[in-house]
Amino acid sequence: MDIIQSLLAQSPVGRSAVAAFGIGLVLYLIFINNRMRGVPDDMKRLKQKPWTFEMLKEAYARLEKNPITVKTTKDRLPPKLSRRYVVVGGNGLVGGYIVLQLLARGQSPESIRIVDYQKMHRKDMLEGPAAEIDVIHTDISSVASTDAAFTKAWPSLVAKLPLTVFHTAAVMVPSDRSQSAYKFLERINIEGTKNVLAAARKAGADVFISTASGSISVRNVELWMAPWRLCGWPKNYVQPLNEADFSRPLRPFTEFYSAYAASKATAERIVCDANCERLRTGTIRPANGIYGHPTDNVVGSPLNLATCPAWSYNIVNSFIHGMNCSLAHLDFEAVLADPRSSTMPQAGRPFTVTDPNAPIQFQDMYFALEKLSVTPFRTVPLIPVHMLVTAYMIEFYMMLPHRFPILKDILPKVSGDAKYLQPALFSIMTHLYATNDPASKPVKEGGIGYHGVINTTDGMVQQIVEWNNEHIGRQENAWVKYKSSMTLADEFEDLQK
Repeated sequence: MDIIQSLLAQSPVGRSAVAAFGIGLVLYLIFINNRMRGVPDDMKRLKQKPWTFEMLKEAYARLEKNPITVKTTKDRLPPKLSRRYVVVGGNGLVGGYIVLQLLARGQSPESIRIVDYQKMHRKDMLEGPAAEIDVIHTDISSVASTDAAFTKAWPSLVAKLPLTVFHTAAVMVPSDRSQSAYKFLERINIEGTKNVLAAARKAGADVFISTASGSISVRNVELWMAPWRLCGWPKNYVQPLNEADFSRPLRPFTEFYSAYAASKATAERIVCDANCERLRTGTIRPANGIYGHPTDNVVGSPLNLATCPAWSYNIVNSFIHGMNCSLAHLDFEAVLADPRSSTMPQAGRPFTVTDPNAPIQFQDMYFALEKLSVTPFRTVPLIPVHMLVTAYMIEFYMMLPHRFPILKDILPKVSGDAKYLQPALFSIMTHLYATNDPASKPVKEGGIGYHGVINTTDGMVQQIVEWNNEHIGRQENAWVKYKSSMTLADEFEDLQK
C-alpha cells in the first residue's frame, strides 16, 4: 500500500503505471472469467445436444406412465447367485440400489445384511422385502464395531453360502484440499476400508468389491493462466475420467485435486492389492456425479434448495444414475464369483462407469428442474471469476486456525454451503467426460459386460417425476427435506470431535 501511495505522489508516470496495472488486472480477470464460461471445441463435439422443453415433456409423460425402476429393469441384472451378502453403506445411494437389485433378482432378505452408520432412511427400503433385512448400526472406523457386524450369526439356511462384500461406505468432503481434511477422511475412507477388508477376510468372504470414485483421476485445473498462454485454455480444463492412473504409482497428495480424491485413491489401492485366490477384489469408479435419489448432490440437492446459486451452466460432465452404478457392482461380482478369477485381467483393478450416453451440460439439468418440478426452482447466476477469488479467500480464512492454533477459539467458523466454496471445487466442477469402453467389453475380452439400464435424460426426468409425486399438492412448509451426503459428512465429523 505504501508503494502505491508513493507512486501516486510522484510524477504522472507513476500514476500512469498504477492505472495501467489496474486496467491490466481487470482485463486479465475478464479474460479468465470468459474462459471459465467457455466450452472447448472438443467438448462441444462430445456433449449431447441441448435439452428442449418438447424433449423433456415427452420423457416426463412417458416415464410418468411407465417408470424405469429396479423392478422394471430386473431382467437386465446378472442372474441370481447362491451367495450371501454384506452391503457396507447399504442405506446410502449406491448401497441401497445394490440391496434393491439383489432382492429384485431373487435374493432372500435373510441372505443380505446391511452394515451402516446411518439409520434406514430410504423410503423405497422401508417396506416390502427390504424392510426385512438385518441392519446393523456400525462405525467402520472402529475395529470392534466392524468385527461385531461381520461375526454376527447368520440364519441357518444361508450361513454356509459363499460371502460377497460390497463396500460402498465413505464420507465425502469434495472441495477441501488440506491435510487436516485428509486426517478426518483417513479415519473413515482409509482405516475404515482396512477394517472392513480385515473383517471380510475373517468372515470368509471370497469376493470384495468397493465403490471408489471417478474423481481419483482428476488433476488440479490451473485457471490462473500465464499471460503468454492466454490464447489457449486453462491446463486440465478438460479431463477424461478413466483408470489410466492406476497403472502408475500412486500420486503424491498434492497431485490430487482434493483430500477426498486422495483418500479414495489410497483406499482403492488397498482393496485392489488385496486380490488373491481366496479373496478376489476390485473397485468401481462412478463418473463424477451420482444421482437418482433425493439425498444425492447432483439433482436432489438443488431440488431441496429451490434456489440454486450457479456459475457452472456451461460445464460438460458425465453423470451416473445410482441404478447403473449398482448394476456395475453386480456385473463385477458375476466375474469375481468364479474361483479362478483372481488371475483374470478384471481382478484387482478398477473400472470406471457412467450412464450409457454422451455427457451433458449443467444448464440442461437446471433447465429440466426449472421446467418440470412442481416445487419452485430457479438458479441465481454468479460470476465465475468472482466465485474463484472468493474461494481462495474462504480457504485462506479456514486454514488460519490450523496455522495459528491460538485462533481456533477466536475466529468464527465458516458454516453452510460457503465452506464448500474452496479452490478445489473448480477442479471437480470442470469439463469431465467418462467412457464405459473397458467396463462394457465382454468378460472374455477383459471387461465386466456393463451396460447401463437408464440414460441421463430419462434418469434425471425420472427423479423429477418421483419428486413431484411426493410433493404435488403439498404446501411449502410440508415439503420433505432430505440430507445430502455432504451434510451427513458434516454431522459425522462433529460426532468425531
